[in-house]
Amino acid sequence: MLSQYAFIGVFAIVAFALPIIGLLMAWLLRPKKPNPAKNSTYECGVETIGDTWVQFKAQYYLYALIFVVFDVEAAFVFPWAVAYNKLGVYALVEMVLFVAILLGGLLYAWRKQALDWH
Repeated sequence: MLSQYAFIGVFAIVAFALPIIGLLMAWLLRPKKPNPAKNSTYECGVETIGDTWVQFKAQYYLYALIFVVFDVEAAFVFPWAVAYNKLGVYALVEMVLFVAILLGGLLYAWRKQALDWH
């Protein structure tokens, strides 16, 4: 039993060490030649004019959050749909409950007019 935990420990160490080693190697091997052209703000190939800091409306983040919620829903519904013939009534009830909860959240956002584009 201890060997199973040792395997998980080694896996965790490798999982943390691998990205750190990659970042350190990139930091050591990168060219270090800063100049004003490299430090300037660059946006889609066009030189910026004026203030480059723009404050976005919180509404955009709400759209992104709702998109992520329903994207994750699709990630959960797809495997369920693939294995639908092998699952029982309990799985059907659970999926209906899952979708109902998400639809409840969508209706709440809709009634609070969080989805109106202003």
